[in-house]
Amino acid sequence: MSTKTSTLQLSAIPLPQLYDLLQPITVPNTSPKAKFTNWGLTFTCTPLAVFEPTTELQCEFILELARREGRVVRAVGVGHSPSDLACTTGYMLRTTKLDRLLEVHADKRYIIAQAGITLDALHAELTKHGLAMINVGSISDQTLGGIVTTATHGTGINYGVISTHVMGLSLLLADGSRVFCSRQERPDLFIASICGLGSTGLILTVTLEVEPAFRLKEVQQTIQFHDCVRNLDSLVTASEHVRFWWFPAADTMRVSSADRTVEPTKPAGSWLWHSLIGFHVVQFLLFVARFILPLNIFIGRFASWLVSTKVIAIDDSFRIFNMECRYPQHTTEWAIPYENTKACLHDLHDWLMREFSDPNGLRPHFPIEVRFSDSDDIWLSPSNGQRTCWIGIVQFKPYGFEVPYRVLFERFEAILCRHGGRPHWAKAHHLRPQALRKLYPRFDDFTRVLESVDPRGMFRNEYVERHIFGKTGPGYHNRVFKRHAPSR
Repeated sequence: MSTKTSTLQLSAIPLPQLYDLLQPITVPNTSPKAKFTNWGLTFTCTPLAVFEPTTELQCEFILELARREGRVVRAVGVGHSPSDLACTTGYMLRTTKLDRLLEVHADKRYIIAQAGITLDALHAELTKHGLAMINVGSISDQTLGGIVTTATHGTGINYGVISTHVMGLSLLLADGSRVFCSRQERPDLFIASICGLGSTGLILTVTLEVEPAFRLKEVQQTIQFHDCVRNLDSLVTASEHVRFWWFPAADTMRVSSADRTVEPTKPAGSWLWHSLIGFHVVQFLLFVARFILPLNIFIGRFASWLVSTKVIAIDDSFRIFNMECRYPQHTTEWAIPYENTKACLHDLHDWLMREFSDPNGLRPHFPIEVRFSDSDDIWLSPSNGQRTCWIGIVQFKPYGFEVPYRVLFERFEAILCRHGGRPHWAKAHHLRPQALRKLYPRFDDFTRVLESVDPRGMFRNEYVERHIFGKTGPGYHNRVFKRHAPSR
């Protein structure tokens, strides 16, 4: 289904009048919001203009102006992506005021929401109707459209990435037409868009499968690394939602196992870890370790001790799924075929032990997060065609100060690549079309859809041009929007 009637009317609007229509939603150049910096404080940009539309018609005005002036439009939500995925030198369209839950169909277990609604807000709205998302990632301070277009994931070996729960999308295409797509209607556009990096069109609404509200019973306990890897298959399949937090300096794995339950709510947590002591002491130690790198080994062991006790919690599903991100950070995450998990973890362990034994070796932060997802058929999903293990590392930025990370990430990524790794699309990576084409059998189908619906590249920012179309040069370098240059 496509609607183009308004496009003809828009094209008749004189340019000065179009500017006047956009003025109320244009962020003044003097405003701090005229400059974009992502949540991790790692990438920043100054768009040509920043718009904050409150209606879909205003979105149409923005695209009409972009067509006339030949500009790129980049839709941005909260800006939680740790890469420059949201950055642009063209027009930035902030979706956070397009944030309403539009329809609730509890009997059929689906809802329709605007793409700019945050998951935090969506959880609250769904709770009013006795509903909940089927699976959620580690954070909810991100928009629904953002998690859909990057195939963001939670954990659970029998649960797909969150995009697998999307039933339909309404999009505003580059030519001004509004279309609806699903697995039954314009299926190629749909499959391309539910992990489309914002490049197929502007997502207006998302039709999302949900389920009756539920509680999760989570058991957290710490075991030795080698015991965890040895019993990997039984641990991963023992509960619906399983994830690990690996503390290499202590050689331990914190195992989180969660299942649906009808037991009454019983919130719990590690008081030491979640208290002022856990937050502020660890951050101060990480700051000191910027100057005394070997201290990071002690801090990793200290953090492992803080969460070493067995904890059982029962709470609303999204409260168990979510975790505190704590500090701004550099992070990278890769997905590997599940069958390669044991070998990959052993290789990572061997590498880190070599680093620790070398007086001049790297001293990484913690923890390394390990999660799981089922296979899917989404063209650019890292879980496409394979059950998946996701492994992510982090380098915290205490008090916002820089820390070394580039060499660490390069060595980490080299190991993940050897095991068939695919990068999380929201996070910075080095892969270009030649490499991505080998990892994604339907990569060329994806670019074919882009050429069809956006031949002039209205929705292709520097990230998309670089990674999907292989553009090179100073304006497309992967550090063109880097906020700071780390020491190494």
